[in-house]
Formats: sequence, structure tokens, C-alpha cells
Amino acid sequence: MAVILDITLSLDGFVSGPDDGVEALHRWAVGDDRTAQDVGLLAALTDATGAVVMGRRTFDVVDGPDGWNEDMHYGADQGDVPPPCFVVTHHAPQHVRLTDRMTIVTTGLRDALDQATAAAGDKDVFIMGGGELGGSALHDGLVDRLHLHVAPLLLGTGTPLFEGSRMNLRLDEAATVVTRNAAHLHYDVLR
Repeated sequence: MAVILDITLSLDGFVSGPDDGVEALHRWAVGDDRTAQDVGLLAALTDATGAVVMGRRTFDVVDGPDGWNEDMHYGADQGDVPPPCFVVTHHAPQHVRLTDRMTIVTTGLRDALDQATAAAGDKDVFIMGGGELGGSALHDGLVDRLHLHVAPLLLGTGTPLFEGSRMNLRLDEAATVVTRNAAHLHYDVLR
């Protein structure tokens, strides 16, 4: 079991753009022109997932009216039962549409990771976003592996993954797969 920060970002380091649209950035996961390598990688990551931790902005997108549904959920359209998700937020939302899979955690990232680890069994815990939460997890030494899906886009502005961080992390390359939609870079975080 490992804690994995798995996040898609633009070539200039943004995990969301100014319009917060996900389709261009996440073509490797949800685009009509996904390659067999993109689909296979997404399926392997989805199969390894025991629980998911996300931030409030990511939750607002996936729980929103155009977010996840019975046909499109975690792992895009892989078709499996979605894993339990733990949402890190300072203030609980007034309404949760996906009550069957979302647990709201207002007591911090470490508590959310503890709950996710307990729920994951022998599978991995994936931190899927957003940028501030992922950066905090890296900075605090809570991540065992880093999966970056670097889309061939320059957004120019948006939410950065590594903003203002004084991290000094050493990484060891675990795997690299490059498709037309993303460079999938997997690293082990060295302690």
C-alpha cells in the first residue's frame, strides 16, 4: 500500500486553467482520441486504487451537475465500482450529490489520509487533486509516489502544483510512458 499523488498538469505546471475546463488537460483520460497506452495506464491506475483523497475545488467539479455520474466517474469510464473518496475542506459543503462515495473531512489532510488508508485495504491511496492539496502532501512528506501526467499544453495561468513551495525532494524514476496526449511520469519519492 502506498500514498500516490496522481495528477495531470500542463507543460507549464498548471493543474487547472483559467476556465477550469478539464477536457483539454485530461484528453489522455477522457478524450475521444485516447491511445491504447492511455487507456491501459488509466485502467491499471484505477485497478490499484483503494481510496481517493481530493481537495474542495476538485470535489466541487466532480460533484457538480456536469461532474461524475453513473457512466463517468473516477477512472473515467472504466466501468468498475468507484472507490470511496475523502474530501479535504475547511468547510463542509451544504449539499453532496454523490453521497454514496464521498466522505467530507474537515479535520485536515493527515486525517483524510488515515481514513483513506483504512478504507483502501491492501490497495493504494491516490491523491488526485487539486494543486494546493497535492503540493501540501508533497511538502509534508506524505507521498510515497508521484505520478505526473503532463499534457502537451501551455495554459499560461491557472492553479500551479508547485507554487511557493520550498520542497527539496529527491525522486527516482519508476516508469515513463509517452503518448500524443501526455507524458506519464511516475517517480518514487526518496526519503
